[in-house]
Amino acid sequence: MWKTAHEPARQHSSSAAGLGSKQAARDAQPVERQKGLAGEPEDEHSRYIEAEVNGVVIASIYLPNGTPQPGPKFDDKLRWIDRLTARARDLLAEERPVVLAGDYNVIPNDDDTFSVRAMAEDALMQPESRQGYRALLAQGWTDSLRTQFPRGGVWTFWDYQAGAWQRDAGFRIDHLLLSPLAADRFAGAGVDKAYRGREKASDHAPTWVQLR
Repeated sequence: MWKTAHEPARQHSSSAAGLGSKQAARDAQPVERQKGLAGEPEDEHSRYIEAEVNGVVIASIYLPNGTPQPGPKFDDKLRWIDRLTARARDLLAEERPVVLAGDYNVIPNDDDTFSVRAMAEDALMQPESRQGYRALLAQGWTDSLRTQFPRGGVWTFWDYQAGAWQRDAGFRIDHLLLSPLAADRFAGAGVDKAYRGREKASDHAPTWVQLR
C-alpha cells in the first residue's frame, strides 16, 4: 500500500514531496528522473522535480503564484501551466502510475474556497488559472482530493494573516493528480488539517493520497 504526501515547508515559496509505503517501497530510494520543465529556465518562483520509486513516478510541484494580476508574474504563471501540461502529456504517454503532487496555486472551483467574493481578484482564482488546471485534468488526470470529497469544502491553505486559521478562512490549492493507472489503485486521499494548528506550522496542511 502506497501513501504519497505533499508536505510543504514553512515558507510559502517552497515545498517537498514525501513518499511512504507499507510494503517494500518504504525502504526504496527515489531515483530522480527530471528537474525543471522544458521551455524556460526555472527560478525561485517555481519548482518541478520528478522521481520514481518502485515503479511509481511522482512529481513535486510549486506552480508560480502569479500575483499581482494582471502583469508579468501572472503571464509567467500561465506559461508555466502550459509547460506543465506539456510534460503531463508526455507522462501519460508512458502509461505508468504517476502522481503530480504539489502547490498549484490554483483554486479550481467555487467550493474550494471559504469566500468566492474575497478571492475574486486573486491570481489563484482567475478564469485563466482555472482553465489551465481544467485543461490539465482533461488530459485524463484524476483530482484525488475532489474524488474523495466531491462536495468540496476541504481546505489545504490558511493564511497567517487576519486570523484565517482561527476563522477557518482557507482554500484548496494543493493538489495530487493521478494518471489513469494510478487512479486505478486509488485507496483514499485527505488533508491532515490538525498540523496547521501546531506551533510554527506551515500555512499549508499536509495533503496525501493512498494507492493500493
